[in-house]
Amino acid sequence: MQTRRDFLKKSAALLGSAAVVGSVPGLLQAKAENEVPEYPYPYVEIDPEYVEKLAYEGYFENGCCYGVAKAILVALREKVGYPYTVIPEEMFANGKEGYTCGTLCGALGGAVAMIGLVCGADDSRQLTKDLFAWYCSTNLPIYQPEAAAPVQTVAPSVNCIDSITTFMTAANVERGDIIRKRRCGGLSGDVARHTIELLNAHFGYAEMPVTEAVATEETLAANEYIGEAESFGGTVRVKVTMDGNKISKIDVLSHSDTAGVCNAAYDTIPGKILESQSTAVDVASGATVSSKAIMAAVEDALSKVGK
Repeated sequence: MQTRRDFLKKSAALLGSAAVVGSVPGLLQAKAENEVPEYPYPYVEIDPEYVEKLAYEGYFENGCCYGVAKAILVALREKVGYPYTVIPEEMFANGKEGYTCGTLCGALGGAVAMIGLVCGADDSRQLTKDLFAWYCSTNLPIYQPEAAAPVQTVAPSVNCIDSITTFMTAANVERGDIIRKRRCGGLSGDVARHTIELLNAHFGYAEMPVTEAVATEETLAANEYIGEAESFGGTVRVKVTMDGNKISKIDVLSHSDTAGVCNAAYDTIPGKILESQSTAVDVASGATVSSKAIMAAVEDALSKVGK
């Protein structure tokens, strides 16, 4: 990106300055100690409506992950300045479309990265869990500045492919449709806003947001039963259909486990249970917690049979 002459000029200047402290590494170390802020980075109160709007606009620039991260970074730059001035929002452009493979929703990816900048490990994990639980229990999109979406849907998981497929099926639209794009833009605004609401509450600037979860109970046939169990990312919810004394179908209704890591469990465990007619099956390799949670949720559903 530089001409050879410019590079040599800058190198000479750096070496000349290094003589004062003895060495180039010594100079760089002193510079780092003076300028790198202590982690976690500072946070101040931010207007949720402001980042909501910025995230929606950012989505149309470079996707949902970029939109959410940029919105929060811009707000922090304006109120705090450094170090947020040296964090490029472009680094989050790779999160669009579930990080190119339909895994974690990019909007959530951008949000949890921002949470991780301003919160220590334990707090960051709890806020991430709260954000994911909200995402999987709320009718989205809420923010719809251009035109109302034909439907609002609840994502069955934090995975992009699950969230977007649920909406497109309910709205009867294709991926390239402007309705779908506005939905994902609105969802980006929703995620950015709720992230700031959580952070404002965490740092004592506001009360914890009260969100009304969508009623998840559905009309069940006489032979259908709902079961729940706790997994790594939160609650796993299943519907078990019985044919007499036989399990005839298992539907995973929702979960918040990490995309990719948990896939083997959700792809195989329901089938194993159906085949063996027992919840005592082998766990999926690399997804032990999710596997056991699915088994426990099915057991919970089976405990209601005949009641």
